[in-house]
Amino acid sequence: MEYRRSQKIYSQGDPATSVMHIQRGGVKLSVVNEVGKEAVLAILGPGDFFGEGSIAGQSVRMGTTTAITPTTVLVIEKNEMIRMLHAEHALSDRFLSYMLARNIRIEEDLTDQLFNSSEKRLARALLLLARYGKEDQPQKILPKVSQEMLAGMIGTTRSRVSFFMNKFRKLGFIRYNGGIQVHNSLLTAVLHE
Repeated sequence: MEYRRSQKIYSQGDPATSVMHIQRGGVKLSVVNEVGKEAVLAILGPGDFFGEGSIAGQSVRMGTTTAITPTTVLVIEKNEMIRMLHAEHALSDRFLSYMLARNIRIEEDLTDQLFNSSEKRLARALLLLARYGKEDQPQKILPKVSQEMLAGMIGTTRSRVSFFMNKFRKLGFIRYNGGIQVHNSLLTAVLHE
């Protein structure tokens, strides 16, 4: 399936009938509470799975997924995914490895939220979005990651994100150039703070 930027892939409360795999582009996973406040749980990219709750017994989607850039997604119906996990060991191994890594990331996110300042949470979010450690060079973050989205990810206000982004830019940790480029020095600053 092809999705344009800002197009919803599925909404919170929709029937959970499939698992998705991102082929190209990026997806925002968010939840909204009863008063309309949105929290961004994850920004996912090529190679990532989402919607896996459908094979774990969830009957409805617990969050909303939105394409943040033109995105291509492989949609795998729940029963077909279960069949393939049993029959295709390479897929099963890859999926299990991905889910374990995602579980670790969620535990790290919770620890980050509970113990770190909003400045440190923003630095970590920028490093994760840049997929730090997966390449030798810093990666551009998707050009349409807004300060509002970053604020939703780290649980603070847009004005605080703006303040810290300016601070990071002045310190040479990030650059704006059609997108945000994160430098490895941001990691050093976060670890030694």
